[in-house]
Amino acid sequence: MTASTISPSPEKDDIRDRHNSHARGREKLKAHLAVLLFAVLLATSFSFGGMATHMIDPIAVQALRYIVTIAITAFLCFRIKRYPLKAPRRPVRFVIIGALMATYMISMFIALQFTAPVATGAIFTMMPLMSAGFAWLLMRQKTRGRVMVSLVIAAIGAIWVIFRGDVQALIHFDIGKGELIYLVGVTAHAIYVPLLRKFNENEPALIFLLWSAVGTLAFIMVPGVPRLIALDYASISWLGWGLVLYLAVVTTLITFLLLQYASQRLPAPKVLAYSYLTPSFIILLEGAMGHGWAPMAVFAGALITAAGLLAMALLPD
Repeated sequence: MTASTISPSPEKDDIRDRHNSHARGREKLKAHLAVLLFAVLLATSFSFGGMATHMIDPIAVQALRYIVTIAITAFLCFRIKRYPLKAPRRPVRFVIIGALMATYMISMFIALQFTAPVATGAIFTMMPLMSAGFAWLLMRQKTRGRVMVSLVIAAIGAIWVIFRGDVQALIHFDIGKGELIYLVGVTAHAIYVPLLRKFNENEPALIFLLWSAVGTLAFIMVPGVPRLIALDYASISWLGWGLVLYLAVVTTLITFLLLQYASQRLPAPKVLAYSYLTPSFIILLEGAMGHGWAPMAVFAGALITAAGLLAMALLPD
């Protein structure tokens, strides 16, 4: 057997190298800041999204936010940027991305019918570690051992915040039906982030967002159509519509662009690791909104998370 028959394909080597090459210097700093802002904005989606779902059916909220996102993104693409209107290359990419994101969102709302938010928060902390595994499976993207250790430290801090420093609640945590349902969604999201890099074919960011949102809406509309038909639109207050607009623009359009930017420059586990700060940001936001502050002991977990993330950010990719 000749050497040429056993050597790996140069094209595959180029793709593997691209998936394992990461930003340095100023670009790396900007990517970390982008995903930090993503975590802050993600936290607002829990508080404002919770307010919206008290006024509008939860699945209908998701459908409406994506309809608005698609309308705004299409306007930016075709009227402002003047991109040509044409079908995307390899549309199956956006079918997969849409299916994964819709699975995550729908599973979260179904899970909350069977379990408490604190339980879903605990399951959520598995996502960055799972993403490290999927990044290796999908792209052979390697995660250094020290980065994994810092992720575990950050996860411990996040779990402390989620359980509000209550050791007994943590000890008695049980995996039930709701937790298993949400685990399906968390797994889908853990696959979704590395695919943002793998599926990128140098389209403009807004075009990639547009077709990803279309794919997501297609799956959300399966349970969403009857809810949209039954919705009493006249009874929705201006605040309700304002919250839908906020969710569409800030926590969908902007957060997607931030996540996409960071995922092209950082390893997938580092991108998702900043979500460990989300519980701390939620506590700060809820306190600022007058919904009550958490005990000071809870903030010890936030400091542990911050220390773990700082170590992770400073470690080589």
